Amino acid sequence: MTASIDHIAVDVLPGGPTLPQERRLVTAIPGPRSEELLARKAAAVPTGIGHTAPIHAVAAGGGVVVDADGNSLIDLGSGIAVTTVGNAHPKVVEAVQRQVASFTHTCFMVSPYESYVAVAEALNRLTPGDHEKKTALFNSGAEAVENAIKIARKHTGRQAVVAFDHGYHGRTNLTMALTAKTMPYKHGFGPFAPEVYRAPLSYPFRDGGLSGADAARRAITMMEKQIGGDQVAAIIIEPIQGEGGFIVPADGFLPALAEWCRANGVVFIADEVQTGFGRTGRMFASEHFGIVPDLITTAKGIAAGLPLAAVTGRAEIMDASHPGGLGGTYGGNPIACAAALAAIDAYETEDLPARATAIGSVITDRFTEAQRSDARIGDVRGLGAMVAVEFVDPATGEPDAALTAAVAKASIAQGVIVLTCGTFGNVIRFLPPLSLGDDLLNEALDIVTAALAAA
Repeated sequence: MTASIDHIAVDVLPGGPTLPQERRLVTAIPGPRSEELLARKAAAVPTGIGHTAPIHAVAAGGGVVVDADGNSLIDLGSGIAVTTVGNAHPKVVEAVQRQVASFTHTCFMVSPYESYVAVAEALNRLTPGDHEKKTALFNSGAEAVENAIKIARKHTGRQAVVAFDHGYHGRTNLTMALTAKTMPYKHGFGPFAPEVYRAPLSYPFRDGGLSGADAARRAITMMEKQIGGDQVAAIIIEPIQGEGGFIVPADGFLPALAEWCRANGVVFIADEVQTGFGRTGRMFASEHFGIVPDLITTAKGIAAGLPLAAVTGRAEIMDASHPGGLGGTYGGNPIACAAALAAIDAYETEDLPARATAIGSVITDRFTEAQRSDARIGDVRGLGAMVAVEFVDPATGEPDAALTAAVAKASIAQGVIVLTCGTFGNVIRFLPPLSLGDDLLNEALDIVTAALAAA
């Protein structure tokens, strides 16, 4: 059968939309229909809510996004690491449809339901460590981070929280304080939550050869001298920095921090909102570094596009809060829980972490090869299908944000959705859905590298 989505005909099967897996440009980007919708957006939506690609999506699946003009773009962003299993994955579609037909909401704090418990059980099983764990569900990554801080403070009876250079943890008041980058996330929005401190990160490309152990010693010295280990409730860190530039810390950095936390009664929180659920080639990035967080925050890829987030951690820490101290009206919505259970099934039964490793190898090899003849490529880094290319001025090594923006803009104009990031705005990040085929992946990389050559 055929469904009409905003006047674009899309073939539909019971499991969801099946779209031709091709890059197809039938108009310039943006096309006239997208331009019309962008004008409506400008009139109805605040300026503060921007967009990366000047299109309006009407369908997505596999490795493509189809816009209102019939253009089919290759997706290397996954809605910022959200549609990791692929958009409209048949298992997710079927699970969501079944749940909607049963009930859409009761509020878990009013009348609980099994799917919330089942998601908690799955996360308790999948997250690093074989200790007893418990999980609370929320709506967004920022909300999960806020609640992880609440839990850590309640458990320790302390106030201070340490975040790291280049970190990104959200846009709420507390998470803005944790986030490092001012523009566009913090500028003009203060004052921010108190008792938040910032420590230096291990950033191998810009650390001048500093080892992971030495970088950890630098951070620990700062915490001990400027705060006091007995005053710190928690440190929170992304095992691989996301918005900050996909920075992979040097070996030994994270284990040394985790060891210091254990010695000082500090809760170690791993923010795996962007790195979680197969993205890095493991279910969780913490596994690459041999660390077992006390608490771990997740969201994004957890439910394949539906709003869901979680805090999972040691049972004795998670139980620190009094009854009623955690929760929220929509936290663990049954539709989102159904999607999460289906997505988790796909990660495990379809071996998607292995697919992430294969995709990442293709991207890394392509840009490592290009780097040999193009000094503007300062660094190629990442794990699994979470790869970054950092662009620099070849004469000075300084960040080149203008080049980065030009490459991204040219790639999108040619039908490839790419995202930028980094404290200095000079990083292109690759976060393709793990359903992206090799042919489309290589075609997309051809376009990005051509855009770089022409920039």
